[in-house]
Amino acid sequence: MLDRFRVVRAHSTHLADGLSDADATAQSMEDASPVKWHLAHSSWFFETFLLRDHVPGYRIFDEAYAYLFNSYYEAEGARHARPERGLLTRPALGEVIDYRNHVDGAMADAIEDFSEELLDLVELGLHHEQQHQELLLTDILHLFSRNPLKPAYADRAAVRGNESGPLQWIEGGTGVHQIGHDGAGFAFDCEGPCHDVLLYPHALASRPVTNGEWLAFIEDGGYREARHWLSDGWAWVQEQAIAAPLYWSEASSDPHWSEFGLAGNQRLDLAAPVKHVSLYEADAYATWAGARLPTEAEWEIAVNNGLPNVGAVWEWTGSAYRPYPGFKPADGAVGEYNGKFMSGQSVLKGGSIATPADHIRPSYRNFFYPHQRWQFCGLRLAKDL
Repeated sequence: MLDRFRVVRAHSTHLADGLSDADATAQSMEDASPVKWHLAHSSWFFETFLLRDHVPGYRIFDEAYAYLFNSYYEAEGARHARPERGLLTRPALGEVIDYRNHVDGAMADAIEDFSEELLDLVELGLHHEQQHQELLLTDILHLFSRNPLKPAYADRAAVRGNESGPLQWIEGGTGVHQIGHDGAGFAFDCEGPCHDVLLYPHALASRPVTNGEWLAFIEDGGYREARHWLSDGWAWVQEQAIAAPLYWSEASSDPHWSEFGLAGNQRLDLAAPVKHVSLYEADAYATWAGARLPTEAEWEIAVNNGLPNVGAVWEWTGSAYRPYPGFKPADGAVGEYNGKFMSGQSVLKGGSIATPADHIRPSYRNFFYPHQRWQFCGLRLAKDL
């Protein structure tokens, strides 16, 4: 556990290498958080739920951090407003790194004496940190996209699953099946309990929708035809003047579309999975294509049965993020982790180029609001048979 703790923690710090204090402080929108906030909050988790409560004599690094870096845990008291995280010019990035080192040292000294229950809490904290590693990348991408200089976060962004190939329809299972975490290995509480679902005849696409296929939707007037859209989605398109996926641009001097990514502005790769689309867009595209979005049960069972999941984009489903039958949140503050967000959001399955590879599993339930698209969100089509 200590070895895994060190690897995960070191990776978070590595993601901030090369960023200035200004890069790590700015906040581009309410949904995003500054890099140094992610680094500090993931340390706050270990300090608050493990070191403070279970290690006698532990010295709190800074009493003010309990207020600054609490995210949404009501049981932990008042906290700094989320939309104003970018105003935290202090502490500086260097001080946040000092905080991380302080927490890491104390955890290294204490972890060997932790009970199995506390080690489970350490594991939760590490998976929580991996979530923030992904958020750190998506948030810095959004921040850099707002800069007229269009800086690149990295010289080359790692990409998984860019080989599209012809789309094939793969018939899914029918009848009664089980989904949800089966108890082997780690899972977040919202992934269980394992339970029965009933599937009707259907098929899923062999791969996600590509940029080239999405371009055909645009050229066919997909963003201009209300008949493709849910009512809320059409209102969103008109109010926000949406005409393409987030980070796509079309220059008058260049007939080709470009896309801004972690490696900067690049010519649009037509074979790559489309990403940074909202549920509204995904649903409209599926309607235009004469298909629909898969349910999370259809998707999970298909992947468990061998459907390729390359982890290039999170894939929207048509399922609401609601509790599974028999779900009960954990006691205490950590019980606030997932359960209280089960309202008004939709499930995404899979993983993305920003997701740590060992963080991806078929039962994982990511969730966002229908209009959100700054994450690496794409889609795979489904149809009834």
